[in-house]
Amino acid sequence: KGEILRCGFGNEFASEDPRCPGSLPEGQNNPQVCPYGLYAEQLSGSAFTCPRSTNKRSWLYRILPSVRHKPFTPMSCGDLTENWNDVEPDPNQLRWKPFNIPKSSEIKVDFISGLHTVCGAGDSKSRNGITIHMYTCNTSMTDKCFQNADGDFLIVPQQGEILITTEFGKMMVEPNEICVIQQGMRFSVDVFGETRGYILEVFGAHFELPDLGPIGANGLANPRDFQTPVAWYEDRTVATGYTVVNKYQGKLFSCQQDFSPFNVVAWHGNYTPYKYNLENFMVINCVAFDHADPSIFTVLTAKSTRPGVAIADFVIFPPRWGVADHTFRPPYYHRNCMSEFMGLIKGHYEAKEEGFQPGGASLHSIMTPHGPDVDCFEKNSTAILKPERVAEGTMAFMFESSFSMAVTKWGLDTCHHLDKSYYECWEALQNHFNPNWKPSSK
Repeated sequence: KGEILRCGFGNEFASEDPRCPGSLPEGQNNPQVCPYGLYAEQLSGSAFTCPRSTNKRSWLYRILPSVRHKPFTPMSCGDLTENWNDVEPDPNQLRWKPFNIPKSSEIKVDFISGLHTVCGAGDSKSRNGITIHMYTCNTSMTDKCFQNADGDFLIVPQQGEILITTEFGKMMVEPNEICVIQQGMRFSVDVFGETRGYILEVFGAHFELPDLGPIGANGLANPRDFQTPVAWYEDRTVATGYTVVNKYQGKLFSCQQDFSPFNVVAWHGNYTPYKYNLENFMVINCVAFDHADPSIFTVLTAKSTRPGVAIADFVIFPPRWGVADHTFRPPYYHRNCMSEFMGLIKGHYEAKEEGFQPGGASLHSIMTPHGPDVDCFEKNSTAILKPERVAEGTMAFMFESSFSMAVTKWGLDTCHHLDKSYYECWEALQNHFNPNWKPSSK
């Protein structure tokens, strides 16, 4: 693809655009006069006094500092919201059919105007919470960038690749890849047709790799497979005005400036955007009996202050081998103290092969029962247990959270894609109880 990316998760990187060799200051962060007459600007992703292991910051050397702009003014939020009290709580199992992508021949919709909040909880003001959005768009952002002052965006493309230009450089992100744009980083999204995907937003924490415990040093998402862009700048004046859109305390604001914000000639630090290809996930699975917990499929986690309890986990269900003996192999029936939002990038999810479709979603709220549908249960209760490939050609994922998430009015009503018949997939489950059952003699 011609991309030039650096590898490693959370590394200390240093990058300068090759058009300006020596643009990174040597031996200090903010010299009295920077090379090439650049401005030094620090972007902090953590408190200054955080422990060194969690301290996140990068130094950007730019043609003009980001402070040079007109005042921010409120703008329409569209279907983007942090109001969790618009509708009454709904504890039912919820499933959405694939969300519509607007036709470019009818209306032009870019990444920002195509954001729709499905559900969430917590509060960006108190820096504790989670929001799940869909994006459906058909047009590239022109002379416009987005900055999320509230939290981190984990973006999961489902249809259509997206070219993300950031202050740190460019990343092409395709379906079956993910990217994370951390709090405060400015970015613009180019699309190449009808485009759709999922976004997990977290307030008050950054995503990190999960601890591996007894798994040991290697496995799941390996640090070397994460990629960070390299410095790229444009020295571009925009006489008609460049728009910076800022998401702040759940609302949108915009300001004008007369230059491109992607004017960073060089940078160094450990607070960066990054991407990851889900095909690189090293799958761990049960090789004897029973069904292991889905935590073995965690790619990234945003930890809470409670040990072992996440604000949000990003979990995938990739192609793998199923070999467990004497075992019902698909996911078991379950009630959970966590909220489970699922999406499907491609293929057919093993526990619900028909109704759950790519570009759709489901939400199983805290303590709401869920599990395989009738067809899945009956087929796998009598299946011959030989080694088999599971989820071939499929990539399903889950945003799991300790928060009890409220669904928005858009999610329950306005989108018109809620599957009101979802509950019926369990209605035909039969009573197989036999009080006269006896164990078979061996």
